Amino acid sequence: MSMTELWVRKDDLSDTRLHTAEDPRLADGQVRMRIERFALTANNITYAAFGASMNYWQFFLTGDDAWGRIPVWGFATVAQSLHPGVAVGERLYGYFPMASTLVVTPGRLSIERFADAAPHRAGLPPIYNQYLRSRSDPLYNADTEDVQALLRPLFVTSWLIDDFLADNDFFGARTMLLSSASSKTAYGTAFQLAQREGIEVVGLTSAANKAFCESLGCYHRVLAYEELDQVPADTPCVYIDFAGNGALRRAIHTRFGQLKHSASIGGTHVDQLAAGGSGKTLPGPRATLFFAPAQGKKRVDDWGAEGFAQRQLAAWKAFVARAIGGETPWLQVQHHHGPAAVQAAYADVRAGRGDPRVGHILSLAADRAR
Repeated sequence: MSMTELWVRKDDLSDTRLHTAEDPRLADGQVRMRIERFALTANNITYAAFGASMNYWQFFLTGDDAWGRIPVWGFATVAQSLHPGVAVGERLYGYFPMASTLVVTPGRLSIERFADAAPHRAGLPPIYNQYLRSRSDPLYNADTEDVQALLRPLFVTSWLIDDFLADNDFFGARTMLLSSASSKTAYGTAFQLAQREGIEVVGLTSAANKAFCESLGCYHRVLAYEELDQVPADTPCVYIDFAGNGALRRAIHTRFGQLKHSASIGGTHVDQLAAGGSGKTLPGPRATLFFAPAQGKKRVDDWGAEGFAQRQLAAWKAFVARAIGGETPWLQVQHHHGPAAVQAAYADVRAGRGDPRVGHILSLAADRAR
């Protein structure tokens, strides 16, 4: 049986190729998962953009240093198992490559989850190495797998950004500037921040996406990037950068003398990541990369695992109800099946083309995902 993967050239994210090979034989203790659906969002492009500096390329090695497999979040079914604790047919949610199958070595098994104990993943953040067993997952709903694949990893990041800012009393500011406001991680963060008393949430976006961002209802104001001067220059503020646009970051650092904190989250504007210089050369506070697993670990320590899970579940339910409910849902799912369709969808998402309301669900599996 053969497997199909989408490889991306590490030094040119626009260059992709489809790689087909025979499925490797399983060793004792391994399982083969059939990846039936995965989400592709700007968040995944961020994984690629920071692939070297944040070790995202290390999760799913290709054997060729020039090419990588971008991590994605989705669902798989165990197709073959040589592990006594994992049964064929089990449904799993987790971190996968853009591929039709994945072989893992389950370790640290519990009723809720297991980790991939493959040696090359041993030193990587545990949050990305675990596979959640759907039958015991409190956030799982068989009828909304697409929504979970699209929004769950982004929401967790959004929820932790909001918590991190609140944990630091918003660094003494009450105005939050969010770039790439139409992106799912940005509006997930805005949804959380808008519930904070006394906090103004300002979305920054392209002129083309301004109406969409306004329709979400979670931004107090939405400005096109060229309208930044509508925010007074002496406003104490925090910049939450989802775009990774260096020129925009420099403009914000230069304009706002009362910029209290600058958080770098992602890189939706991949082609402009290098523009504007490095964080070391910018006026004001140094742009600091936000690493969600670190804040998650802090809160597990603070609240305990059960307390953390309860808070996350309550916030997740509220977010999903708004994202897919009402007369104007924030999310409309679009499916792409097969190698050519996956390759084309990746090109569109990387280039930032398409309707921001659309969420892309992909599959490279031989048969259409159920």
